[in-house]
Amino acid sequence: MNGDWLLRGRDGRLSVYQSSGDAVLCRAERAPGGPWDEARKVGGEQKLLPVLAVGQGTDGYAHLVAWRPTVQGEAGLVHSTHFRARLAALDWNPVGHPNKKGDRTGTPAVAVDAEGRAHVFVRNKGGGVSMLAQKEKGGWEPWQDIQGKDVQDGLAAVTGESGRVELYAAVPEGLLYWRQEEPGARPVLVQSLKAPVRPGTLYALATSPASTTLYYTGTGGELWAWRPGGEPVALLPSAGHGPVAAVRCELDGHDCTLLAQRSASGRVAFAAYPTELESAGAWWTESGPQLTVDARVSLGTDADGRVVAATLSPSTGTLLLTRRKDEPGLALEAWRAV
Repeated sequence: MNGDWLLRGRDGRLSVYQSSGDAVLCRAERAPGGPWDEARKVGGEQKLLPVLAVGQGTDGYAHLVAWRPTVQGEAGLVHSTHFRARLAALDWNPVGHPNKKGDRTGTPAVAVDAEGRAHVFVRNKGGGVSMLAQKEKGGWEPWQDIQGKDVQDGLAAVTGESGRVELYAAVPEGLLYWRQEEPGARPVLVQSLKAPVRPGTLYALATSPASTTLYYTGTGGELWAWRPGGEPVALLPSAGHGPVAAVRCELDGHDCTLLAQRSASGRVAFAAYPTELESAGAWWTESGPQLTVDARVSLGTDADGRVVAATLSPSTGTLLLTRRKDEPGLALEAWRAV
């Protein structure tokens, strides 16, 4: 999966999305903070390949993108919109292929701009990045090649507080960064950074009205934070091998960024620091039971603004959840199976 798969809808209910076999499943709260429904298939009966990208707009709508098999040895991308957690999602809508036809080219990434338009990014056959954007009044613009070379899988798409879409990608020599200069404009490749980056570890978060922050793991095992226009900062040693999850939240009256990652020991490690103040330092604190190797972590906030953390193990289907307690610091409730 690519993107935040633990989401809060406009009605305050939490939901989680996962790729499972040839389908995408959704589980949702029956009411904010209440019990959860059983997992159900979303997007109709279309058979899918096991990959999923998730994005969410300020309207609370979830945008899902997956690959589907077409003819032997070929695939195409499909898109679905989920308006509310307990409603049926729209059927999967074919949106094409970055090279018109062919096999899968990479894992897609999705970001949604201030007008609610989904932007789908995927590596193309030439090693660059192609983008597909929704029109404001329905339908899709044509595929656009937005450049790049030797792009590695694991794109990180994000919408800034300005409502404009940005994209990060790893390449053998470092990182590439695209942004929209104006709402609705084609994202432009504006910066490259030479840095030792471990592919598949990118995560981007809007951290101020002017900036987004990219988190990535270096080849030496350090977790780095980078805001384009500046230099990357080594934050702390990575707790594990996969990408971190991150969320902005208020801790004891301060705007903080909370990070979470499956640690090398198999538990969830948390670290928090004042947003965009990496010099303040951060350290990991582990929580919860030991997880399977394939377990993923996602962070969000609930209808009351409390931090929520979820882990999902695709091999077992186990979904675990915890919330922040209503007390100072980052005390968490006991993890529970959903």
